[in-house]
Amino acid sequence: MNKGFLPIQKADMDALGWDRPDFVYVTGDAYVDHPSFGVAIISRVLENAGYRVAILAQPDYKSCDAFREFGRPRLGFLVTAGNIDSMVAHYTAAKKKRSYDYYSAGGKMGKRPDRATIVYCNRIREAYGDVPIIIGGLEASLRRFAHYDYWSDSVRRSILVDSRADILTYGMGENILLRIAALLDKGVPVKKIRDVRGTVYMCRPDEKIHYEVAATFDYNELKTNKKKYAEAFGVQYKNQDSINGQAIVENYDGKLLVQNPPMPPLEREELDRVYALPYMRTYHPSYEKEGGVPAIAEVRFSITHNRGCFGACNFCALAFHQGRTVRSRSIESVVAEARKITELEDFKGYIHDVGGPTANFRYPACDKQLKDGVCSSRKCLAPTPCKNLKADHSEYLRLIEEIEKLPKIKKVFIRSGIRFDYLLCDKNQSFFEKLVRDNVSGQLKVAPEHCSSAVLRCMGKPDFGVYEEFRRRYFELTREVGKEQYLVPYLMSSHPGSTLKDALELALCLKRDNYAPEQVQDYYPTPGTASTVMFYTGINPLDMKPVYVATDYHEKQLQRALLQFNRPENAPLVREALVKLGREDLIGYGKECLVRPEKENTYKGQKKKAPEKSAQSRNQSRSSKGKSSPKNIQKKHQRKK
Repeated sequence: MNKGFLPIQKADMDALGWDRPDFVYVTGDAYVDHPSFGVAIISRVLENAGYRVAILAQPDYKSCDAFREFGRPRLGFLVTAGNIDSMVAHYTAAKKKRSYDYYSAGGKMGKRPDRATIVYCNRIREAYGDVPIIIGGLEASLRRFAHYDYWSDSVRRSILVDSRADILTYGMGENILLRIAALLDKGVPVKKIRDVRGTVYMCRPDEKIHYEVAATFDYNELKTNKKKYAEAFGVQYKNQDSINGQAIVENYDGKLLVQNPPMPPLEREELDRVYALPYMRTYHPSYEKEGGVPAIAEVRFSITHNRGCFGACNFCALAFHQGRTVRSRSIESVVAEARKITELEDFKGYIHDVGGPTANFRYPACDKQLKDGVCSSRKCLAPTPCKNLKADHSEYLRLIEEIEKLPKIKKVFIRSGIRFDYLLCDKNQSFFEKLVRDNVSGQLKVAPEHCSSAVLRCMGKPDFGVYEEFRRRYFELTREVGKEQYLVPYLMSSHPGSTLKDALELALCLKRDNYAPEQVQDYYPTPGTASTVMFYTGINPLDMKPVYVATDYHEKQLQRALLQFNRPENAPLVREALVKLGREDLIGYGKECLVRPEKENTYKGQKKKAPEKSAQSRNQSRSSKGKSSPKNIQKKHQRKK
């Protein structure tokens, strides 16, 4: 096994004495050999199984020349756009070009193309013709079916069709790719690999499908019939469990696209082996001259201890990618990784995070899931917790305590990903108390998202009262330990279901709580989520009920402005929104008002009063009384989807 980085150019391969690699792994990200990056995990898993893997990171996609760097691989090409969808990496929710790329050296834009998976595969076909191509990663996984594409405002074909790849792998790919690699190594033609779970392939209508089929849909109907599109997503969502999921078929003008049922999640022992592999834990040294790869900063001193999420928020793609079944690493495995981190030259004594998709999940939501799989008809936590839910933080508490015992560890933080409704379900509050006492770095990020019950139902989130109870208890514990700590709530504007009236309700809630958010996430329709289906169709695919959607850009601006009503630059939009809603009473100088009049005179009979303190100054003055304060909010925090 290679004790350094895997080869990124032919000279590296020659130095290892290889005549050619078994796989060339093409990625749209810079090469970072850290277990938070999919390319690092898959390449190390294959290497551990005895395969030679070369990394072709961010190749020049304007011709096929760069794809010939290592020659024709013995078994095939693996292709991924990188850790996130290339269109999300390149464009904001307003469809404006981003100016910074966290996954490229020096943060430079332009290192990968739009729709990177498709472009890379087409270049490989130009270079080598019928060489086996297997696509995977988030972009491929979430675009595996006919999907609404926000950037083109259309329903695009499966990415497998457009990329002309042979196999698409979805979800977490370790065991999927080990199985495919073993078959290719035995000489099985890639076009004959049809029964591997966690894969999607194209075939003729007369070919045998190895699994029971849940439903068949036709792309020509899906791209024009919104109701049928919503129905299709509902079937897809209900068949993403490895125990009860069935195959799904889409017809593309006489050729069939077949999704096999999901691969079972890695069990604890398998996860432990994956995270024990010899990662270099940083970016390739060739990027040093450009300032390194910014994405490593968030994860270099952080640890992932679990996978999967039974929270299943409708705007999150985790249910469609990692799945709703939770698995976790052993305490011994996580402590071993923490020990490796303490040996890094630049380690300062602080573990920045011990988390995952949801930090405080360690096991499946209930015992039933182990035998029967996740329920297709309801969520585990929302709108109310299932009666079968097992809320237990005792092992997570022991995990944190064991890491804290290590020499060189000054502090272990849990910075994000706490599911507060699950935390409240645990009758034993020992973990909650320790979290507040020892593991908050001044502020804890949580995700109430909204306060409107109607919007929260569309989001798949609990009622706002649950967050209020969590907040009350959090600040109560904070006072008990004698600390000044804050909550940083994630808030989202214009999510399907949110009207201008709902945005005003949230604005009034923020004013009541003296909270002035530094950041608000404008809803971003990304592939593979129920919320994106709502955005496109106006239908909730999980119950087929109609949903209001703010698609007009100006209305979205109004909703966002209401959530940040205290900003002077938003004042015209806030006034416009209030007039539209018939709430001119909130324009003025009274303590209940959201914004001042446009002109410095009376408004509808209100007398001018001395201006009050800003929301932010009130917030800071009352922070010691247990209110959220924005003064320590990081201004450049990238929300993790």
